[in-house]
Amino acid sequence: MLDILYRDDFLVAINKPAGLLVHRSNIDRHETRFAVQLLRDQIGRRVHPLHRLDKGTSGVLLFAFDAASAREVGGQFQRDEVQKRYLAVVRGWPPEAGVIDHPLSRQFDDYGRKLGAEGAAEALPAVTEYRRLASIELPEAVDRYPTSRYALLELAPRSGRQHQLRRHLKHIAHPIIGDATWGKGVHNRYFQQRFGCGRLLLACTRLELRHPQDGRALFIAAPLETGFASLINALGWNPESLAGQESGD
Repeated sequence: MLDILYRDDFLVAINKPAGLLVHRSNIDRHETRFAVQLLRDQIGRRVHPLHRLDKGTSGVLLFAFDAASAREVGGQFQRDEVQKRYLAVVRGWPPEAGVIDHPLSRQFDDYGRKLGAEGAAEALPAVTEYRRLASIELPEAVDRYPTSRYALLELAPRSGRQHQLRRHLKHIAHPIIGDATWGKGVHNRYFQQRFGCGRLLLACTRLELRHPQDGRALFIAAPLETGFASLINALGWNPESLAGQESGD
């Protein structure tokens, strides 16, 4: 049963669990469960996905019930007008706040197939703002240093490029823990062995948009999944107090 965060006559939002695809993809051909299909079966209505979350990312996932609402809110996403907030655990200690301004090109098509040189598009502007909420230094030599540093970041993408957050954090040498593509295997394995956490530590915690019917501001928030919240507790970071630190703009 999917956790429904918001529902009215035009929109419905769920708290997507990590490991669930939004819709069918050739990159995961063996998968038989998709958010679109599960939600449709659960509520008995057709739904239109309005944006994407990577398979490993949990959090707010928004759908429309009708084509007109899908066009209106889809346009807000395309114009980067929807305000998005994510939480991520990363390797190392980034500065307390910063902006990653690094163009990104499309790497996969709509069905998850990797594009060759002839299919890859030119790099497009991509901007991510971040803020460090907490940090920790563990007295264990996970990599080549005698201790290991990790941080909890709030991420605010100002554009919507493919796998933007994961690629941007890799670009600044602070990859997200649990990222098998752009992360670092030794740290991913450490979190799995030490904390029993093998998921991508990235979650969409909030969306802010204009309602397609009357234009009012709509805020949709999602609590962290149990596994993510337990990991944060294990690192000595209180999820409830950290939630209050998230910026509200």
